[in-house]
Amino acid sequence: MNTVDSHTQASTADGGGHRPQPSGVGHSIPSAPATPKPRRRRHHAEGLEAGKRSTRTLLWILLGAAMVLYGFPFLYLLFTSFKTPIDTIAVPPTILPREWTMENYANALGRSGVVASFVNSAQTAVISTLLSLVLAVPAAYGITRYKTPSGRVFIMAALVTRMVPPVAIAIPLASMMASAGLSDTPIALAIAHTTISLPLSIWLMASFFEAVPQDLEEAATVDGCSRLGALWRVVIPVVSGGIAVTAIFAFLASWNEFLFALLMTAIRSQTTPVVIANFQTQFGLDWGSMTALAAVYSVPVILLTLLLQRKIVAGMTLGAVKG
Repeated sequence: MNTVDSHTQASTADGGGHRPQPSGVGHSIPSAPATPKPRRRRHHAEGLEAGKRSTRTLLWILLGAAMVLYGFPFLYLLFTSFKTPIDTIAVPPTILPREWTMENYANALGRSGVVASFVNSAQTAVISTLLSLVLAVPAAYGITRYKTPSGRVFIMAALVTRMVPPVAIAIPLASMMASAGLSDTPIALAIAHTTISLPLSIWLMASFFEAVPQDLEEAATVDGCSRLGALWRVVIPVVSGGIAVTAIFAFLASWNEFLFALLMTAIRSQTTPVVIANFQTQFGLDWGSMTALAAVYSVPVILLTLLLQRKIVAGMTLGAVKG
């Protein structure tokens, strides 16, 4: 017995009686190897980003080129309006005036008939715009809501009339207005201008009405509105931006028109484009006065566009998205 106890104590002293350690304790667990980053994905993302930057740069270049092409003629007209009479006919021409002067504006605005031509242009443009809207809104609404075959034929016929040269209808219209006793009046010229702007107005308003969900009108009819009441109280406020866009195009078509104004007006209702074309001297065209009056004539349209900018953007967005 003593022998066994002494043997046990010796074994313990020698370290031979130590208990086995559990597995995993005292040993480091090897970590999993790090997964390398996917180089292909990184290179692909970098390629896409570089492509986007290139596309963005190209778009900015094209936008800058378009602005130069559209803006340079107006800037040249504006600079010419400040040149002296000698500089306006100088060869080779210069972009900037050698000597800045306001003489051309004084001569242009001081001529007889210029102020009256502005009034005639404004009257004609406003009447033509109102006529276009009054006729285009119900026509486009009926075409888009009833969707009859005759409506499709009508809107295609409106598009075809845009392809007819204005000179083909200018002379018959002038003869008709003279027979009706409306020769040399803003009303006759406004009616003639409406024939130009009405087809485009119908197409624009049709696209805007197509973007309005019919559920709005059905809800209005459930509440007791008639079809006309739903159009006036519900649809018209929704497409107010589109109406502003259509009004701008109709106003510009009348404001800048020259051929009908030349054939259908004499003295009382001459518009400004016709007056500008008559700026001549014994040596030829009076370029200084012409450019000065043209610059002044552009101001109302620019201001109108800036005032209705939000409506125009809203109208363009409405016409581009189907409801």
